[in-house]
Amino acid sequence: MDNAVIIEAKDNVAVAIEPIPAGVRASFCYPDGKQRAVNVREDIAIYHKFAVCDIPCGSKIIKYGEHIGEASRDILTGEHVHVHNVASVRENLEKEESL
Repeated sequence: MDNAVIIEAKDNVAVAIEPIPAGVRASFCYPDGKQRAVNVREDIAIYHKFAVCDIPCGSKIIKYGEHIGEASRDILTGEHVHVHNVASVRENLEKEESL
């Protein structure tokens, strides 16, 4: 049974739909029906994000198909993705939207 969701194929984070303890496999289904699972490295609270692939420092964080920030350090697959490793780019996003 899935314990996380991913909405768009280009997403590099999934969202936990229940608490997922460190070391447990998080499973989710891509929009094309492909099932995937990753081991989470940290406790993931319900509705929090975790990386579904390695995300290099400076790379875009993509959730629900949208650019929501940039990695402020390298983020490994299964790591919690939150304010401690994501830089806000809100001003840049607003500029992108007006183009």
